[in-house]
Amino acid sequence: MPDSQRLRLVFAGTPDFAALHLRTLLDSRHEVVAVYTQPDRPAGRGKRLSPSPVKSLAEEAGITVLQPSSLRDENAQRELANLDADLMLVVAYGLILPQAVLDIPRQGCINVHASLLPRWRGAAPIQRAIEAGDRETGITIMQMDAGLDTGAMLASCPVAIGPEMNAGQLHDELAGAGGPLLREVLDDLDKHLQAAQAQDDSLVTYAHKIEKSEAEIDWQTDAVTLHRRIRAFNPFPVCWTAVDGQRLKTWEATLDSGTGAPGEILAADDSGLLIACGEGALRIRRLQLPGGKAMASSELLRSRRELFAPGTLLGQ
Repeated sequence: MPDSQRLRLVFAGTPDFAALHLRTLLDSRHEVVAVYTQPDRPAGRGKRLSPSPVKSLAEEAGITVLQPSSLRDENAQRELANLDADLMLVVAYGLILPQAVLDIPRQGCINVHASLLPRWRGAAPIQRAIEAGDRETGITIMQMDAGLDTGAMLASCPVAIGPEMNAGQLHDELAGAGGPLLREVLDDLDKHLQAAQAQDDSLVTYAHKIEKSEAEIDWQTDAVTLHRRIRAFNPFPVCWTAVDGQRLKTWEATLDSGTGAPGEILAADDSGLLIACGEGALRIRRLQLPGGKAMASSELLRSRRELFAPGTLLGQ
């Protein structure tokens, strides 16, 4: 590729998923002239301000970091225009880009989205794909417009969802696929822009933001649905149920068989806790009590077996 096609890039992103894509760009022939990321947030028990993974990586690489609270401000837009960028790349940034911002870079803005659009537009595509029982998802790179993940698609690649895969594992698979795909698009940007394909609006589904209230287990629900939700909400917000008045986080479970009252512990042994559901049963293999660490159910049983006697009803 001739030097004239070396792109001046502005990158906008915040979490680990975005940082992995930024690292790909830093290893490419293109120039990242500045990075946008959300303002530092309180984190940890001390609630001290903590930089985003993207900010940490950018500072390590010596790249200018900008952290406006909004891009609707004229001064923020003027600052972006002064960067004289060919393209703005957006990966899980978390702030809305108004049309005035989309129009600033010479070749517009493109977004890396963690689904095969138009399926799972929105905030939580990784979790919702698992929760819905999808066997496949992927990465889509698209042109950005004023809508929510509605722009024309430049490239995509599929990623399989394994039957026991959780959201953290799928996140890593998608991040690993997204970096090379993004680099492929940038290295022949004109070709991909000319071949851009509009999304089929008849196939749209929305990946609504995960609410913490969704993580409480309703044992009246069938085991298949609960199994998907436990995987989808690992590592956040983590499904939980009540035992002896305490919140019991359920990190891992597998489908099993058994009958009983919904939430009833049918068996407790080294293979885990067998719990009856509205239909079918789950075997919980990894748990966490308040103040403790996540551990195998067999390990927890050795110290707190009295909480998990067969016949005990969870969720009470």
